Order: sequence, then structure tokens, then C-alpha cells
Amino acid sequence: MPPILQLDPDQLLSTTRAVRKRLDFERPVEMDLVRECIELATQAPTGSNAQGWHFVVVTDADKRRQLGEWYRQGFEMVYANPDAVVAAMPQDDPDHVAATRRVISSAQYLAERMGEVPVHVIPVIQGRTDGAPVAMQAAIWGSLYPAVWSFMLAGRARGLGTCLTTLHLIFEQQAAELLGLPEHVMQGGLVPVAHSIGTDFKAGDRRDLDTVIHHDGW
Repeated sequence: MPPILQLDPDQLLSTTRAVRKRLDFERPVEMDLVRECIELATQAPTGSNAQGWHFVVVTDADKRRQLGEWYRQGFEMVYANPDAVVAAMPQDDPDHVAATRRVISSAQYLAERMGEVPVHVIPVIQGRTDGAPVAMQAAIWGSLYPAVWSFMLAGRARGLGTCLTTLHLIFEQQAAELLGLPEHVMQGGLVPVAHSIGTDFKAGDRRDLDTVIHHDGW
């Protein structure tokens, strides 16, 4: 088992990156590590203490290959023209535009190899939001994504690379059938999990803080 990385809270929060090109496809991931990360994830806050989360851990090669293929197809549908995606962004910050191009390139790399990632974790929540008001949607998703982020933080501390993805959900029903999910639950994404190649991640570039803070109104 790898040692826990010596990261203080601020380092952990600021260097848990969406890892794609630095996932180790060849090294197996110990299931005890995955269980530790899920155990920590279930300490996340949950609306009304419902604890309606579930984590489907997929290691079967055929299922990973199929999930990876759906993810690849979803990526091609959304990013068929990467230049058009970038052109639709605000162009006032050239550094942000350049960073987005790098992210799309990284995401394309993962899309082509998703099925090779040794572990897929599908976070699932009980209840569905189809046609529901915003308040209900926020309550349900707000009871899942904090746990997903906690899972990713725990993985980072253990030398695991992760990335929250959602494009396989274009094929949500097919994935549900593949995994035998009941009708009353929703998948919240697909988190590829692998040992990271190196652990020297840095804080990401972000837009100026004053552009995102609004006092007493927009």
C-alpha cells in the first residue's frame, strides 16, 4: 500500500487535479485503496442524512471497455469540433482560452483510452430528478457530488489519479442495463481511477478572483 502523501489541507484542495494524461494504465489499483476512499467519501454531508449514495466499482475488462466506448462516443458528439467549442467561449482572457484548448486535448486523450483505466467508479444516488424543480435537483445532486469530491481528494492523498466525467451519461440507460442498476437511481458520472504517474501536481490556473465574487448581488 502506498504511503499517505504529506499534504496540508490547502495543498490537498488546490492540487487535486482532473488527471488524464498521467493515469498509469498498467499498474493495478488495490481494492483496499478504493474502499478506503469510498469510506471517506461517505463522511461527506448528505441532505436529511439520507445517505442515498452508492458506488459501483467496475473492474471487469469487458464492462470497462464498453463504458469507455460509450464515453468515447459521447465525447465525439460533444467535441466534434473543438475549435468551435473554444470559439464559443469569451475571448477576453487569452490564457484561459489556451488552457481550455489544453484541457480539451487532454480530455480527448482520456476518451481514446477510457476503457483501459484499471478501475471505473460510478457514483449513484437514490431518487431521480427527471422533470423535478430546481430545489429537488439541488438537494439530490448536492447529496452526491460532495461525496464524489471527497473520494477524489482521498484518492489524491493515496497517489491515485481521478477525474469526474459525465459524457457516458448520454448512454445512461444502456450503462444502467450493463451494470444492473434499478430504475429508481441515477448515475452521477464516471470516475476513472488509476495510480498517477508522479504525485507532483500543482494548483491549476484560474480566472481572476474578482471576476467570480459578487457582493450583495450580481
